[in-house]
Amino acid sequence: MIKYHTCKNGRRAAEINIGNDLIYDSEQILDLMAEALLNDAEKIVIHSHNLHPDFFDLKTGIAGEMLQKFSNYRMRLAIIGDFSGYKSKSLGDFIRESNRTGIVSFKGSINEALG
Repeated sequence: MIKYHTCKNGRRAAEINIGNDLIYDSEQILDLMAEALLNDAEKIVIHSHNLHPDFFDLKTGIAGEMLQKFSNYRMRLAIIGDFSGYKSKSLGDFIRESNRTGIVSFKGSINEALG
């Protein structure tokens, strides 16, 4: 399910919340990006529980492959959830660096993601 929001800067964001289904590859990301762009969204917000658990294991390369699509197409992504349960130092560093650069951000709530 895609729900559209207006961000505080006036731009549209597409919130992806697909129940118990999981996003597990970059082809799914491209499909979601196309749908969002057709509806004039400049940002996608994905709930962390909709990402395959391997996304958060950086050794798999899934996160890098998916997030590269956002960089290539100059679309912003916010992943929302509680990331405190992940103990990987490299993942923590990745989240901090992503939040610093801004193309991809990790937020605690939809309100933070739309800020």
